[in-house]
Amino acid sequence: MFAPQRSSAGSYRNLDLETSVAQADPHKLIEMLFDGAAGAIAQARSALREGRVPAKGEATGRAVRILDEGLKASLDPRGGELAANLKSLYEYMTHRLLEANLSNDDAKYAEVDGMLEQLRDAWKRIASQVRGGAAAGAGAGAAPVSAAARSAAFAAA
Repeated sequence: MFAPQRSSAGSYRNLDLETSVAQADPHKLIEMLFDGAAGAIAQARSALREGRVPAKGEATGRAVRILDEGLKASLDPRGGELAANLKSLYEYMTHRLLEANLSNDDAKYAEVDGMLEQLRDAWKRIASQVRGGAAAGAGAGAAPVSAAARSAAFAAA
């Protein structure tokens, strides 16, 4: 009796999320990816503390996918050394998350969470500067974001 209502509510939630992702500027999409990865890591850490092994694995997998299919995939190879360094950092973070999952090591989850927090904070500062300049230049500085990154942002939210 209530299943259609739950299904409808879920459909509206998904539609709202799809609209948010479709309308978000590239900077906001990357923020969504950072937030999604951090949220997945928080869920993995909580599941680790509570001994919920399948939930820990699922949350870790979600964080890894966001790093690989979202953040790493959104890097512009023309970004030179910065893009190459970020790619290496995302690969390191992915490796540490997989190690954390396999060894049930909260310190490794915390390490990656701290790195993500620093990157997210720096990204938000950059985005606010670009948005401030974009108000005068109608979107100047916004780079296109791949379909994979948009999909990952949708999955992250």
